[in-house]
Amino acid sequence: MDDPVLTVQSLTHFFGGLKAVSNFELELPPGVIWGIIGPNGAGKTTVFNLITGVYRPSQGKIFFLKQDITNLKPHNIIQKGIARTFQNIRLFGNVSVLDNVRIGLHLNYNSSIWETILRTRKFSQEEKKIREEAMELLSHFNLCSRWEEKARNLPYGEQRRLEIARALATRPKLLLLDEPAAGMNPKEVDALMELIYQIRQEFNLTILLIEHQMRFVMRICEHIKVMDFGETIAEGPPAEIQNNPKVIEAYLGKGGIH
Repeated sequence: MDDPVLTVQSLTHFFGGLKAVSNFELELPPGVIWGIIGPNGAGKTTVFNLITGVYRPSQGKIFFLKQDITNLKPHNIIQKGIARTFQNIRLFGNVSVLDNVRIGLHLNYNSSIWETILRTRKFSQEEKKIREEAMELLSHFNLCSRWEEKARNLPYGEQRRLEIARALATRPKLLLLDEPAAGMNPKEVDALMELIYQIRQEFNLTILLIEHQMRFVMRICEHIKVMDFGETIAEGPPAEIQNNPKVIEAYLGKGGIH
C-alpha cells in the first residue's frame, strides 16, 4: 500500500480554556477524495488551519509526505505542496482574474529582485511562461473569457472556481477545500463535482474537503470523518455514515441523510 500523503497524530488545539480540536487522527491515502463534516463549531476549519500553519497545535504532530510540518509557517507549507481554499472566498478582488492566478504561479519561479527591476531576459521569459500557464489553468475552469475582469465582479460560482484555480497554480499535491459548494445552486453543485473529479485526475491530486451540503458530500467523498465539539464521533464510507446513530443524533437529525 502507498504511504499516506498526510498523517495527523493526536492533533489537539485550545483557544484559551476551550478545547476546539481533541485528539484528531488522520491517515490520508494518495489520490482520494475524503471529507470532514459536522455542525458549526465542530472544529473542522480549525483542523484545516492547523494543517496549513495558520494555527500551531497545542499538541500532536502533522506529517506531509513523511515530513514533519507541524510548526512550519503557511508559506513554507504551500511550498511543500499543500494548497487550500477558504470558507469565505479570499480572492484579490481589485486585480484581474488572470493576475489572481499569476500570483499563485510566481511561487514556482525564481527571478531575483534585481532581475525583476531590470526586466532581464530571464524575467521576461518567466513572465511569458507564467501568463501561458495561467491562461491554461483558467481554461480548465471556463474562465478564459473573463481574464481581464476584476475578480470581485465575477458571479459567486465563478469566484469559487477562480479560487480553486489559484490554489492549483501553486502546483499542490494535496488540495484542501473548505466548503467549496457553499452558496451554490444544485446545477452549480453538479458542475463542481465534475470539476473536482476532473482536476483530481488531471493534476494527480489528493483532496480533503469540508462541506455542509450532504448531497454533495455523499456523492463525491469516498470516506468521511464526522466531528462534533472537537471530537471525531464517526468515520467510514458514506453509506455507513448515513446510518450511524451517533451522526444522526449529533448532526443530521432524526430523518437521516437523503
